[in-house]
Amino acid sequence: MITTVKTDLYASPSPLEWATIGNGILFTAQIPIDSEGKVVEGGIEEQAHQTLKNLKHTLEKAGGTMKNITQVLIYVTEKEALPIVNQVYAQYFEAPYPNRAAMVISALARDEMKVEMVAYAAMPTE
Repeated sequence: MITTVKTDLYASPSPLEWATIGNGILFTAQIPIDSEGKVVEGGIEEQAHQTLKNLKHTLEKAGGTMKNITQVLIYVTEKEALPIVNQVYAQYFEAPYPNRAAMVISALARDEMKVEMVAYAAMPTE
């Protein structure tokens, strides 16, 4: 059975849910948008913070914390952004850290986006 996580994030007009849970695993992809659905301005540091704030919010709405995350896939559009993303990332996680991969890609769905994160989390069972 798959359940949808209800969040307070911007309701996307695209056919998607911000997070779903199946077999005790939370699946989510987060982007640097604010409550109005606009990509935050200010560069990679601000975008990384917003993406991780959205991720943290989603986990909390699902009844978990950032400690439930088992893997994060980070996508950035510039290799030079990775050290900045790492600095911001370290503010949201502590050891033991989730498994992680980082990929530099040519573009994301919105031209102004510089980062996107996909995360998987083991959710507590009732």
